[in-house]
Amino acid sequence: MNRRIFLMGVPGLAGCSRGSLRLNIFNWSNYVASSTIPDFEMETGIRVRYAVYESNEEMLARVLSGNSGWDVVFPTHYYIEPMRQNNLLARLDHSYLPNLPNLASRFASPAWDPKLEWSVPYMWGASGILYNPAIGAPPAGWSDMWDNRLQGRMTMLDDPAEVLGAALKKLGLSLNETREAPLRRAQAEALRQKPLLRAYLNAEVRDQVVAGDVLACQAWATTSQQAIDAAPHLRFVYPAEGFALYADSAVILRESRRYDLAHRFIDYLLRPEVAAAVVLQSKAATANQQAYNRLPPGVAALPALFPPADTLARGEWFATMPAAAQRLRDRLWTEIKSA
Repeated sequence: MNRRIFLMGVPGLAGCSRGSLRLNIFNWSNYVASSTIPDFEMETGIRVRYAVYESNEEMLARVLSGNSGWDVVFPTHYYIEPMRQNNLLARLDHSYLPNLPNLASRFASPAWDPKLEWSVPYMWGASGILYNPAIGAPPAGWSDMWDNRLQGRMTMLDDPAEVLGAALKKLGLSLNETREAPLRRAQAEALRQKPLLRAYLNAEVRDQVVAGDVLACQAWATTSQQAIDAAPHLRFVYPAEGFALYADSAVILRESRRYDLAHRFIDYLLRPEVAAAVVLQSKAATANQQAYNRLPPGVAALPALFPPADTLARGEWFATMPAAAQRLRDRLWTEIKSA
């Protein structure tokens, strides 16, 4: 018998008493079900320290030192290559991941990590516009987010790729633009919009939209569906000009001293019943085909989470930026936020 497989099959692993092991997980907010962590702990005897973040930048700032104490984190797909180049990631061992074939075919060999050497797709989604019908004429595209009638009652994501991406799409350009002149045009659009905004917010905007304080916002589909569940009168639209697609993936940090346990947790997330439970509670779109197949028809057909093919065709995946373009984008975003 393979010793690695044998040890992984023993609760707590050989030589360790049940409950003596610990795993540190750093994830996006509202990205597991209430049962996900307790069930894993009960089954394995592994204690989990679990904390959440609201942006890739927040996560990266915490782990960049290589001495953060976290084992598993969930970067968005276009952060994986920069993290790998900065020697932050551990290479995955697929022999630890027997549930990997449960992934949907389009996530089995994604462009950002074709062999899944460094990451396992977890949830995917897109950004669009969440709005309250009380605003009157419903928004159809990003250009409607520059409407003076929404002044002080509108937010954009606190995410440079998303904000610049929306401005680029408004201009009819790719959200992955790298040239300086188009990027500065997008910055000018964002600066023109800024006086209309209440704030730049991520998942935190959900409660403000539900309460009616915010009437329209750039939001991730997951956040939007959560808001709609809480306030069914709310609506979500994928902008006509196009929109960003993203996938958040589980990775193991190179600093981790719990390589076996980290794989065990990722493989646990790949179980169809575990991933489906996350979708049902968090309203995130799973990258797991077997989990999707378990969803009730009413959830599997939610247009915000699983848009039809003609809508999805307008989406564009974020790409990892060349270093020079990323430095320029970072500078432009800093100028936007400080203006």
